[in-house]
Amino acid sequence: MHACARVGLDFLDSAPYRIVSTVDLAITPAQLFEVLADENSWPRWATVITKVTWTSPPPRGVGTTRTVTMRGGIAGNEEFLAWDPFERMAFRFNEVSTSSMAAFAEDYRVVPTSRGCHLTWTMALQPANLAGRIGLSLGAPVMNRLFQRFLHNLRRYTDERFSAQ
Repeated sequence: MHACARVGLDFLDSAPYRIVSTVDLAITPAQLFEVLADENSWPRWATVITKVTWTSPPPRGVGTTRTVTMRGGIAGNEEFLAWDPFERMAFRFNEVSTSSMAAFAEDYRVVPTSRGCHLTWTMALQPANLAGRIGLSLGAPVMNRLFQRFLHNLRRYTDERFSAQ
């Protein structure tokens, strides 16, 4: 594993590369947090993820850790920087299995709406080398579409999961 910079919440706004995606969901913020806390749900909607393992015992909160395994053999050890139930969760990679990432963080912000909730997902990245910067610059449009597709998958997943409730 390669160490990543121990960035704070400010990195989510100042990172050299940011991807912001949004979706309206027909579920409550509490139901969305139920999904986000469920390690088995992530691979169902964020299909690049193959496994999520909590490495800290409940309750979840700032400082909670987990490991996320992704396609391509990439794994990241995460630490939560924010955990405001039904409103916000954010985490950073403390370590990642690739040397191409200097810093990485994600932020999930939830706002209640009259029909459920609105989710804004921000991914913030700082590549470790020139190849990573070129790759992110050239791949940004594809990554934007991919992450927006993940949120459409999340909407389908939550519609199915909560349709009987």
